[in-house]
Amino acid sequence: MNKKVRVRYAPSPTGFLHIGGARSALFNYLFAKRYNGDFVFRVEDTDVERNIAGAEESQLHDLIWLGIVPDESPEKPNPKYAPYHQMEKLDVYQKFAQELVDKGYAYYCYCSEDELAEMKEEQLANGVKSFKYNRHCLNLSEEEKIKYISEGRKPAIRIKMESGVTFKFNDLVRGEVSFNSDDIGDFVIMKSSGIPTYNFAVVVDDHLMEITHVLRGEEHLSNTPKQLQIYKYFGWEAPQFGHMTIICNPNGKKLSKRDHNILQFMSQYRELGYLPEAIVNFLFLLGWTSPDNREIFSLEEAIKVFDPSRLSSSPSIFDNKRLLYTNAYYIKHLSDEKYFEFIAPFLKQIKFEKTYSQAELNKMSLIFKNEINTGSEIVEMMNAILNPKAENTDEEKAILNANTAPVVIKAFKEKLQNMEVLNPDTVKALFKEIQAETGIKGKDLYMPIRIKLTGCMHGIEMFNIIDILGKQEVINRL
Repeated sequence: MNKKVRVRYAPSPTGFLHIGGARSALFNYLFAKRYNGDFVFRVEDTDVERNIAGAEESQLHDLIWLGIVPDESPEKPNPKYAPYHQMEKLDVYQKFAQELVDKGYAYYCYCSEDELAEMKEEQLANGVKSFKYNRHCLNLSEEEKIKYISEGRKPAIRIKMESGVTFKFNDLVRGEVSFNSDDIGDFVIMKSSGIPTYNFAVVVDDHLMEITHVLRGEEHLSNTPKQLQIYKYFGWEAPQFGHMTIICNPNGKKLSKRDHNILQFMSQYRELGYLPEAIVNFLFLLGWTSPDNREIFSLEEAIKVFDPSRLSSSPSIFDNKRLLYTNAYYIKHLSDEKYFEFIAPFLKQIKFEKTYSQAELNKMSLIFKNEINTGSEIVEMMNAILNPKAENTDEEKAILNANTAPVVIKAFKEKLQNMEVLNPDTVKALFKEIQAETGIKGKDLYMPIRIKLTGCMHGIEMFNIIDILGKQEVINRL
C-alpha cells in the first residue's frame, strides 16, 4: 500500500447504531488500525425528512463506548477534510456535477415523477425487469429546455452511462467482480432539490477525503459500477472495495427489524448490561474466521490478527446463545472492582426492604458474578430472592402439595435453628442428614425448600440464598 490507509464509516442519522452498522464500523476500524491508517466517521445527512434528532451523536458515542474511536469525526475534525456533513457541502457537489455536464458526461433531466412512473409501467409491460431511463432528456433542444423551464420544472442531473463497458474490480471479500454498463441506466446524481444522490455524494466525499478502502455491506455491491463510472469520468483513482455478507437470523433469513428475538441496536445492549468488549468480540467473529478457531479476542488482539482475506463470503448467522455466552465470559473475568462498577446501575433497580451498606451490597452482588449472562439479569434473580412472587405455578404447587414436602420443610427449619455455623459445607451436610433420616432425596428434598424461600424452582445455590436472606428470614419464610 503506497498511500496511508484511510477508511470510513458513514451512517445516515435516520436511526441509532444498528448491529449491522456496528459490525461494518468494527471491520473498517480493524482494517485501518491493522495497517496504521485512519478511521473516519462521516455523516450522510441528505435524507433530511428522515433524520432523527440525536441519532448522529448516539451512533458516534455508541461506537466510542465499544472502543471503536474515530480518528476524525464532526466532533474531532481534520481541517484538511472537513466538513463531515454532506448538507454542509451542497455547493461542492453542485460544482462537480456541473463539471460533468460541461464535459458531456451528464445532462439535465426535466422528466416529472409521473412521466418516470409511466416509463416504468411501460417497460414492465414489455417484460423489462429492471427499469432504465429512456434518455428522453439526453438530446433536448434549447427550445424544449426553455419550454420545460417555463412550466416551472426544476431539472435533476443524470449521469450518461457508457455503452458496452465492463466495470471489473477485485473485491476484498469476493474476489473479481464485473458488471456490464449496458445493464445500468442513466441514474440521477443531483436531485431537482439541489441535493446529491448517494452514489454521487459518496464518490465526491471519498475522493476529497482520500479514502483508500471501502468496506461495506453487500447491499451496496450493485452501486459499485455506478460509482466506478463517476470515478472514471473525473479521472480519479477509485478506492479498493470490499462487500461484506449479510447477517442472518437463526432461520437463515436476512436480519430485519421484525426479528424481535434479536436486539437490533447498541443502545438496547447497553441498557441490558452487555459489556462492550463482549459485543466487539462477538461482532468480530460474525463474518470473520479465525485460522485457529479461537473464540476470545480483545480489540487489541483483533487488530493484530485481522486479515481482510478471512472475511467470510457466506452469510453470517446471528447466534444469541453465543453472544450471551461471550458476555457471561467477560463478566466472569472482570476484576471485582470493575464488576462492582458494572453492576451498580442494576442494583439500583432492585427493591430492597432494608438498607444495606456498600460492603454488604458488594458481597451480595459477587454471589451472582458467575451466574449472570447480562447485568440486568441480577435484577430478576435478586428480586426472586428478596421479593418472591406471591403465586406459585401449578408445577410448584404440586411439589409443595406432595406428602414429602412438609416433612422436608419441618426438618430443615428445625435443624437450621440449631446451627451456629453457616457455610456451603454445613448447609450440604444439613441436607444429607435430612436425606439419611427421612429417605427423601433428589428434587423432593431440595425443591420444597427452594420454592418456599424464593417462589422459583431454579436459581443460585441454596447456601447463597440463605446467605442473602439471613438465617432468621429463612426460618420465617419456612
